[in-house]
Amino acid sequence: MSSFFSRRLGFNRTRKKDIPKGVFTKCPSCGEMLSQADLEKNLFVCRACQYHFPMDRVSRVELLSDGESFEEWDGNLSSLDPLKFTGTDSYEAKLKSNQEKTGFKDAVSIGRAKLDGREIGLGVMDFSFLAASMGSVVGEKITRLIEKSTELDLPVVLVCASGGARMYEGMLSLMQMAKTSGALARHAEKGLPYIPILTHPTTAGVMASFATLGDVILAAPQALIGFAGPRVIKETTLQDLPEGFQRSEFLRDKGLIDRVVPRGELRKTVSELLDMMMSAREA
Repeated sequence: MSSFFSRRLGFNRTRKKDIPKGVFTKCPSCGEMLSQADLEKNLFVCRACQYHFPMDRVSRVELLSDGESFEEWDGNLSSLDPLKFTGTDSYEAKLKSNQEKTGFKDAVSIGRAKLDGREIGLGVMDFSFLAASMGSVVGEKITRLIEKSTELDLPVVLVCASGGARMYEGMLSLMQMAKTSGALARHAEKGLPYIPILTHPTTAGVMASFATLGDVILAAPQALIGFAGPRVIKETTLQDLPEGFQRSEFLRDKGLIDRVVPRGELRKTVSELLDMMMSAREA
């Protein structure tokens, strides 16, 4: 457990040369200069405008678990190169560079944790690793999270983020949509809750499979959520898109998302939902 929590991403943002690196960060939304210490204390949310900065996977696990209760499962699973991409842009080289950058083998971490004393299956996808694209390992780990949680009678909480299928793995990537969805169907048959938390961005095959199959679907403020991107849709339909199209608030108003939850309220919201849903199951 301790080895998981020792792996934390640095917060990399472009800063002016006269500002010491790692001391201040400029909010890309309102332009406010924020101290790194205060930003971390406020869960990487701008106090001035409530802009939600990206959050590394270790911080997300800490947010949604008690102390160091997270017990990582299958942390050493690593992708192969089934289609043998070669050259300077090879899949093998990209995997290696992302593993060195993040300290993790792939784009999702899974395991068992406690949230306010209740055991849960917890997964966190990390956009900083190859845009959290879904390849064989991502799909396999999420499937194992769900199947093991089903076996142990645990609810599942999954923080979702993704740019889509991992093109380096071709059809093997697309197969993960059906595999994860099948595992969730068996989890639901036992009456166990599943709460996905959609963060910015959650798109393509991930959005079209396990990210939107929850009993209650939560989302971060202003998160981009959709299958194809808004630019592609606009160019295909040759129509102007509604204001806020594919943002979490828009999708909440249209009925796809159940609730948009600011980061500071997320832990309490998930805990209360699990208490209610598990109590109903046990009644």
